[in-house]
Amino acid sequence: MSEFQAYLQLGFDHITDSNGYDHILFIMALCSVYTLIDWKKVIILVTAFTIGHSITLALATTGLVSVNPDWIELLIPVTIIITAILNFFYKVPAASFNRQEKVSGLRYPFALFFGLIHGLGFSNYLRALLGKEAEIFNPLLGFNVGLELGQLIIVFVVLSIAFVVIELFKVQRMNWINILSGIIVGMSLSLILNNEFFRNLAGLSVN
Repeated sequence: MSEFQAYLQLGFDHITDSNGYDHILFIMALCSVYTLIDWKKVIILVTAFTIGHSITLALATTGLVSVNPDWIELLIPVTIIITAILNFFYKVPAASFNRQEKVSGLRYPFALFFGLIHGLGFSNYLRALLGKEAEIFNPLLGFNVGLELGQLIIVFVVLSIAFVVIELFKVQRMNWINILSGIIVGMSLSLILNNEFFRNLAGLSVN
């Protein structure tokens, strides 16, 4: 296996790892208001997220940007909560395509900006893998491609489930959005409350 392929696999495994499900929750939050028929919009949305995390992943991995990882681990679930809360205000359009675009327009810059934060989180893992390795272009590219492939699979699974629930089981679309987003908010709050850095900041640590 080439170095590129090895890091591609590592990137794919990292984004799809159920033990570190915070990034999965974010992708789910992004996709919650869509179904399979909206796949083009979702691709644009995920691309905005990818651009964001690619920028900071490259900058942080090469040492050009350095941020306290404790803050990043705390901010990631915050980005998930904000994205999921936006879903509660989503309006399913009756017929007007333009109305849907107007209501959901903030999702694109949010995805880009939050991608910057997630990229810093990805970089912590990648730097640990690289160690003192001098050549980082192939590992960085392979890891990023692996992340993208993993994201697309998560997107496909979420959109497929939404299609089955809404189209086959006839669940109201807003009910599906609210239930899924509520679950995501709850799980993200748990990540924050169990974050040791947050507990120290809030004075909740038990000695």
